[in-house]
This record gives sequence, C-alpha cells and structure tokens, in this order.
Amino acid sequence: MEKTKLIIALALIVIIAVSATFVVYLSQNSQQSRDGITIIDSQGYQTTLKTVPERIISIAPSVTPILFEIGVGDKVVGLTEYDDSPYDFSAWFAEGNMTCVGGFSTPNLETIISLHPDVIFTTDINSAMLPNMRNLGLNVIVVGPQSIDEIYQTIKLIGKATGAENNANALVNKLTNQINNVVATINNADITQKPTVYCEIWSSTAGFMTVGSKSWINDVIDKAGGINLFSHSAEEYPTTSLEVIITNNPDIILLPTDMGGAPSYGSVNAVKNRPGWNTINAVKNNHIYILDADLFNQAGIRVADQVQTIATHLYPELFP
Repeated sequence: MEKTKLIIALALIVIIAVSATFVVYLSQNSQQSRDGITIIDSQGYQTTLKTVPERIISIAPSVTPILFEIGVGDKVVGLTEYDDSPYDFSAWFAEGNMTCVGGFSTPNLETIISLHPDVIFTTDINSAMLPNMRNLGLNVIVVGPQSIDEIYQTIKLIGKATGAENNANALVNKLTNQINNVVATINNADITQKPTVYCEIWSSTAGFMTVGSKSWINDVIDKAGGINLFSHSAEEYPTTSLEVIITNNPDIILLPTDMGGAPSYGSVNAVKNRPGWNTINAVKNNHIYILDADLFNQAGIRVADQVQTIATHLYPELFP
C-alpha cells in the first residue's frame, strides 16, 4: 500500500512539473505573439516583426548559409546573384526554384517588393537604400560583424528573427567549441613568440590593402595564434606601402587566391621579387601561404574553418 502511494505521489509531481513547463511555454509564445519579435540590428535600428517570418530575402551572401544551417532555408524566397553557398543557387534561379533579386550592392527593389517578404537581411553596403525600403513598409535587418563575437551575435540575431533560436544557439556553441579547441592546442604548446602576420587583401599601384582591427579577419588571426601586423589600425581594411611592410618585417605572409580573375599580386614569385622584400623574414623562410578566397570572403558560419586554416599555416607542427 505504501509503495502504491509513493508511485502515485511521484506521478503527480511529474504531471505538475510538465504542466508548469507547458504553461510557461504557452505564456512565452503568447507574449511573443502579442508583442511580435523585436530585433535591434548592427546599425542600432529596431525592427518589430509581427510574427515569425515565412518569406525571407537575403541580400547578404554571408547571411544565406546561416539561414540554411539553422533550418529556415525553406523560407528563403530571394537571393543575390553572388550567393553560391551552401548550394549552387544559379541553378536554382535557372530552374525557377529561387528568385534572383540582383547584386548584393545593386538589388532590384521592384523584384524584392514583388516577393512580398516578411523580412530582408542585408549589410550596410545598401545603407543608401534602407530609408526608401523601410518607407515602403519592408522589414530590413542590417548585419555587419567585425569580430568573432559579433559573428556569434549575428547568428543569434538571425535565429531570433526567424524563430530558430535553439538552432542558432547550437550553431554558435559548435563554432565556439571548434575555435576554443584550436586556441587550447596553441596555448598548451606554450609558444614563447607568436609570429607576426601580414595578410594582403588587394594590391595595386595605389598601395596594398590589408586587415585592420575592425575586420573579423584580425580576430581570426589572433585566435589562430598570430599577431596581425596592422591590428593597431582603426580601419577595417587599411592601405599600406612596400616600405612599411618591409620595416615591420612579418614572419608570415598570407595571400588570397583569385577573386573572379587573376590574383592582384600576380604570383608568389612576383611577391618575393617586390623591391626590398628579400629582407623580410616571411620571404627568406618561404613562409608565404595562399588562402582560399571563397573560404575567407564572408564573416559567417565558416569562421571556425578560417581559424583552423590559418593556425595550420602558423603552426604546422601542431595542426598536421
């Protein structure tokens, strides 16, 4: 008899706990339904979505992979001609399975309106268009992460805006763990002197574009165990000169692959033969590495791969 009473009591406790959880869940959903979903984007603009979006447009190629990764890709109705991840969307456009809204810096507003989007994700490259888009009643959310932490925040923001918060949090946890593993491996190796890194984005007769403190790549280099040569620059992508790079004498030089054409630097040999560069440590020790531009052209879900790739070049003995 006592055993039966105990079983009944435990069952009642479980029922009450489940019921309480369900009531809290209904209360939270009811609150969200009444008040909508309020998002404050990277420009500080507040957007309130009345309901979870069912029709999404991405004018930011860095956002598109996030949408598909967190499980709302089936709600995406429009993308730019530059979107190529996680699928070959040009084929989707050709087959009529997705609508192209133009370039990421030259979107077609008429096409966007015709798709009746519930929310549009973009970057500040379209800032000039934003007032007009919002005056037309379009919900536009701007993202522009400049560090790894801001990439995490962007993923969570997109998750909140699309009703996929749990998936977004899981993705952030996954990326965080991957990057933390790289950092821990380097820290455990007790490196006494981290290498200095010159990362070239573009070169021309006007100078050499590199990575400053406001680029997420600066943070990637830091997590990978390097010291960015221009981390002191307040610009996102400052321009420098041959002489300044020679004076700073980097241990590592990182160059991108072609970005839709021949590399701006020509070839690795051309870089080695730049006037005075034979005195640079990276050149003397043949520590010039090529980074896949497709991997490093977005501040998004491949950030852990970016950290891993650079760490492999900086510490090949730790990351064979």
